[in-house]
Amino acid sequence: MKEYDYLIVGAGLFGATFAYLAHKKGLRCLVIEKRSHSGGNLYCRQIEDINVHVYGAHIFHTSDKRVWDFVNSIVPFNRYTNCPVAQAPDGKLYNLPFNMNTFYQMWGVKTPEEAACKLEEQRKDAVNKMKTDGITEPRNLEEQALSLIGRDIYEQLIKGYTEKQWGRPCNELPAFIIRRLPVRLTFDNNYFNDAYQGIPIGGYNKLIDGLLEGSDVMLDVDFFNNREKWMDMADKVVFTGKIDEYYGYRFGKLEYRTVRFETEILDNPNYQGNAVVNYTSANVPFTRIIEHKHFETFGNAVYDNPHTIISREYSTEWKDGMEPFYPVNDARNQAIFLKYKDLAYKEQGIIFGGRLAEYKYYDMAPIVSKVLNLFD
Repeated sequence: MKEYDYLIVGAGLFGATFAYLAHKKGLRCLVIEKRSHSGGNLYCRQIEDINVHVYGAHIFHTSDKRVWDFVNSIVPFNRYTNCPVAQAPDGKLYNLPFNMNTFYQMWGVKTPEEAACKLEEQRKDAVNKMKTDGITEPRNLEEQALSLIGRDIYEQLIKGYTEKQWGRPCNELPAFIIRRLPVRLTFDNNYFNDAYQGIPIGGYNKLIDGLLEGSDVMLDVDFFNNREKWMDMADKVVFTGKIDEYYGYRFGKLEYRTVRFETEILDNPNYQGNAVVNYTSANVPFTRIIEHKHFETFGNAVYDNPHTIISREYSTEWKDGMEPFYPVNDARNQAIFLKYKDLAYKEQGIIFGGRLAEYKYYDMAPIVSKVLNLFD
């Protein structure tokens, strides 16, 4: 009889949720994590009494009441609503997602009918131009976006931001990256359509700590430094790391995009008045600025703390040693991943889960839902 029922490699959201549900069933779990903290990319560091999202902004949102009730049973969530703003190349500020506020700011239209007519005019111009050039179907992201939203919004709010995010011109990116663009003919700045959204009161560390309660957790442990030792300690394994690393990169390395953060403490209680401001100009090197206090402090309460903390985000190519953020879902990487996935499917006694093990970008709620479904 081994010491643990499950070895869980990685203390991110997938691993922590699995550990919680397993512990509830009386199973013994050992969670090992190569970083010096648990929580994966949800980890927050408290600076100047502000919870700083160290690995970028995370907003929990879902329409699945079971998932919402589950996370709130661990820690209550606040009322934060994601309403980002974009500073465009023309110097103006625009509301996101694209809604009546955006269209008024862009064109001065005041009614849904006026906005719909302007959008249709812009789309027709783009499609007719492509037809003139002999293009019947969008061949790349640029053509796809133009056919969906037109040139004005594309050039002011999509082109520069997307090229910074992916490090490639839009006309070299696949069209499927933008299958559709949400357009609302209402004055609604709420970025998500989900029924529920918010941030854990006190930060994400409280959620992760609650999920890991009852399990043994070891930090600063690299599974691959002594793989056999760790696997021998449990009957089964939950692996949330990079699937290509698990198989020794035998089919090649999967590629990612990553993000570099510049975080700054300011002697200013309110720097930008919003948690998220995107910078869509190609001439601005960062993609957005996050002002962390706005995730958990609302209204004039932001002035209770004389300091604020901002993080500038720079999207960049991933290299070994960097934190992998976003899978590069092109044909080459998907072909490599499918080979690893086939190996994983044949494994006995091991579960592969999470964004790195499944080479898939996940929002948080689907991760929780997936683990709940495993236990169902």
